[in-house]
Amino acid sequence: MKPPPFGYHAPGTLDEALGVLAAVPGGKVLAGGQSLVPLLNMRLAAPSDLVDINRVGELDTLRVTAGGVRAGALARHARVERSAAAAAVQPLLGRALRHVAHPAIRNRGTVVGSLAHADPAAELPAVLAVLRGTVEAASARGRRTIAAAEFFRGPLEPALEPGELAVSAFFPAAPPRTGTAFAETARRHGDYALSGVAAVVTLDEDLRVAAARTGHLGIAPVPVVFDLTGAAGPGGDWAAAAAHVRERIDPESDIHAGAGYRRHLTGVLTERALNAAASEALRKAGE
Repeated sequence: MKPPPFGYHAPGTLDEALGVLAAVPGGKVLAGGQSLVPLLNMRLAAPSDLVDINRVGELDTLRVTAGGVRAGALARHARVERSAAAAAVQPLLGRALRHVAHPAIRNRGTVVGSLAHADPAAELPAVLAVLRGTVEAASARGRRTIAAAEFFRGPLEPALEPGELAVSAFFPAAPPRTGTAFAETARRHGDYALSGVAAVVTLDEDLRVAAARTGHLGIAPVPVVFDLTGAAGPGGDWAAAAAHVRERIDPESDIHAGAGYRRHLTGVLTERALNAAASEALRKAGE
């Protein structure tokens, strides 16, 4: 299989990249290429131009502060996954990254590229959504910050305007007494998940549930986030919280799984992830 013809650009600076994107509004950005190249080869995408940003060194960044983790557009999955500093500030990110495809793909694929691809079955969009993170977009017109709740418009449809480049993504740090967990089920390791759950649980000083949220992948056209604080109650009734999710989702059937199976699986994974996140929160509270 061969891709359709396209113009190729390899800017060396961010300003050059933004200038090219402004001149070719029908162009696509090439970073890791782990999703884009197969689409090109199968002719499911036919951009007029490819803008290869791999020479833009200022985008190859990973900054970790007490407030969170900011990954630049060229930060590879593997780099973020292996970062002890990132894991200490926001462990959910690394936990989800271990489920992304295979090591060879994670060595090349990028965190921001996965978000910009906006596949509803991918792990990172759900993580960004449940953490209430943000994506920074730049264009020749300037910069803007897009909240996760607004970034995913539909399947493979990020909230990027023509000429815009997603230059970084920010994953907020875990608050004190907070635990996280990630769980998914796929037909084979490395496949897209039939259903997946990212869970965040925060306890108050009396070790009662102060906040509980889950982010879901593989069950809707965009990542789905549930605030389960009320459903779980202060004592953490995770079975009730899972039932709350199961009753409110409307997954579709496809060749891999029926809607009923996905609904049941999502409930099982939700309870499992919330239990794990709550256990970690309790351990942290005792440290």
